[in-house]
Amino acid sequence: MNILICLKQVPEKDSHYKIDSSGIGVSDDNLAFETNESDLYALEEGLRLKERVGGKVVALSLGPERVEKVLRNALAMGADSALHVKDENFDGRDAWVTAQTIVAAIPQIEFDLILTGVQSEDMGHGQTGTMIAQLLGWSHATIVTSVDVVDGCSRLQVKRELGGNEFERIELQLPVVLTIQSGINQIRYVTLKGILQAKNKLYKIISTDDLDLESGMIGVESSKVKPQELLVPQKKRQTVMIEGKAEVAAKSLIDRLQKEAKVL
Repeated sequence: MNILICLKQVPEKDSHYKIDSSGIGVSDDNLAFETNESDLYALEEGLRLKERVGGKVVALSLGPERVEKVLRNALAMGADSALHVKDENFDGRDAWVTAQTIVAAIPQIEFDLILTGVQSEDMGHGQTGTMIAQLLGWSHATIVTSVDVVDGCSRLQVKRELGGNEFERIELQLPVVLTIQSGINQIRYVTLKGILQAKNKLYKIISTDDLDLESGMIGVESSKVKPQELLVPQKKRQTVMIEGKAEVAAKSLIDRLQKEAKVL
């Protein structure tokens, strides 16, 4: 089974964010980056499937030079090869641009399964996997919490989360796109042996100029979702001390909750 894992690099959760000069993006200055969490669960699930049924795992990521960290980590975890679609202009692009770029980057490789995380931690669109499936004409399932191979390697049985503690089990004929929920498995640690082995694995870099994409596809105007303004949440704290006897304080509190807070 040939498996493609789509990985995204996102700012670390405890990063100090600053709005850039455009007013609609986040400045990269002083930011540290890591692999999107749910994408790591997708990678782990892909590696486990390879260990059960055989095949190869290819890790793919889009972005500038710093994305190499994400892909080298995937190789150290056990991916067989990495594909880096290199372009400085991916930051801020929506799921539509990302999906079209991924599909354009893989026509020469016959994949049976494509895995993505359920959503990215920075943008949170949760649409890339489903758009890839639509562009390829493949079946897909979202928010997947377990994956089992049935009928040899021709079908998958997956369990997916519906919300409200409800789940659904379905069978899908390969090829399939799945978006993997965080917590589906236990992500393995990167070992020194894995890091050393990663140095000898195939790391391929391609440019978006080499892909069969419409002119301007990676540009800002190609995104279907266009931010209008980005704001930092304002912290507002207002503490009121209510003094006096209990009866008076209680009456004052109820009055404020009704007339000022309007929660009663």
